[in-house]
Amino acid sequence: MAIWAIGDVQGCDEQLGKLLDRLNPTPGRDEIWFVGDLVNRGPDSLGVLRRVRQLGDMAVCVLGNHDLHLLALAFGNGSRARNRHLTQVLDAPDADVLIEWLRHRPLAHYRPDLGTLLVHAGLPPQWHPLQTIRLAREAEDVLRGPGCGAFLQQLYGDLPDLWDPTLAGHDRLRFIVNALTRIRYCHPDGRLELRRKGRPGSQPDHLVPWFEAPGRASSNVRIVFGHWSSLGLMQAARLLALDTGCIWGGELTAARLDGPARICAVDCRPGSPLADHDDPLSHAPG
Repeated sequence: MAIWAIGDVQGCDEQLGKLLDRLNPTPGRDEIWFVGDLVNRGPDSLGVLRRVRQLGDMAVCVLGNHDLHLLALAFGNGSRARNRHLTQVLDAPDADVLIEWLRHRPLAHYRPDLGTLLVHAGLPPQWHPLQTIRLAREAEDVLRGPGCGAFLQQLYGDLPDLWDPTLAGHDRLRFIVNALTRIRYCHPDGRLELRRKGRPGSQPDHLVPWFEAPGRASSNVRIVFGHWSSLGLMQAARLLALDTGCIWGGELTAARLDGPARICAVDCRPGSPLADHDDPLSHAPG
């Protein structure tokens, strides 16, 4: 048995195909974990969704902010601009099947036996692993249910920015989604800072990378995440960052999570069809 985690694919289906060929996973035995952001920016988001869905139970994929942006478009959030990379998905003959599959992906995945938690971006310092899974389930239940469209209309925005267990309604769900899919930096008190994107050391003194927040409650497990291409590959004590910037001409990287540490990567084409680094969930509708 082998368990591999793969970084942000972002529509780079050719590179994903090459990487999976190298890993050569066996159905029923191996697992492939994806850190989210399967779609957007790259040339073939449709191909990526089809390929990962066809992996069946072998694939574990958490939702990223770009995946949620696609869901918002699919559920009629007309205030958000389409782009050609997502339009190819929405106009595909199997769009309904793919969107239904995507909205049933989790926001977090936890394997206590491996001491490993998979998320797209990170965690606020107040959350421990089991709490993270419980809160993720709250948002997942809405995304999978009849309230999905209404929630996705209210998804965009940066507030509230501080966790409070008394948060309710769309504010509570928005915080949960923002924390799991958008965080890079936070204030020492745990307030999210969602606009900063540079690598650690470039931020103002009053901000810290989420994984360096004082008293972080999740420090007792390994967290596997992506989202932060300027951070790149990072293997530290109980931290594994896997967004190595395939869409920006870097690499698409896989790391083995069970057994001896091993990294497998494929080179990605230089440049990018888009120069837009915006976070699609950062702005409120209108």
